[in-house]
Amino acid sequence: MSLSSAPVFDENHNPWQTLSSEVKYHNPWISVREDQVLNPGGGRGIYGVVSMKNKALGIIPVDAEGNTWLVGQYRYTLNEYCWEIPMGGGLIELDILESAQRELKEETGLLAARWTRIARIHTSNSVTDEEGFVFLAEDLTQGDVEPEETEDLRLWKLPLAEAVRMCMDDRITDAISVAGLLKAERLLAARK
Repeated sequence: MSLSSAPVFDENHNPWQTLSSEVKYHNPWISVREDQVLNPGGGRGIYGVVSMKNKALGIIPVDAEGNTWLVGQYRYTLNEYCWEIPMGGGLIELDILESAQRELKEETGLLAARWTRIARIHTSNSVTDEEGFVFLAEDLTQGDVEPEETEDLRLWKLPLAEAVRMCMDDRITDAISVAGLLKAERLLAARK
């Protein structure tokens, strides 16, 4: 088999067959569904799916000196403190850029005159349908932060190169942050 060309197959063929589907739990942010399925080998089984009610949005603000901002917060699900890019959720029916602009303002107080969508990401596509988008925000102006009541955030302004090093040595582990920071660094380097 040659590795120089992509394999030829029908990307639209779904080898799974859904026999039934039932929502087991839902809240304002997620729903959990259990499907009875026939798997690609023909065996019966169940498949659990977490459906998100928001788009995941990450923003990498970069100033003229090559600095970015990270947001630190305690993540309940992990039981640990995490450094991440500014991020949040945008309602599926809303424009993702407008939601990203709102999130950046809420968490950092920053406004950006130039926005570039740099990534579309599926965060854990074996169990969730979550779709994420990452934006590069430039030409920044500082304003006041407006955190939500559930957020106890710390801001850290640092060189983008240091944030990338934090990804490389596992001090930043959030998937959207890692993918976004690595991609932003590469895209900005290509501009030079």
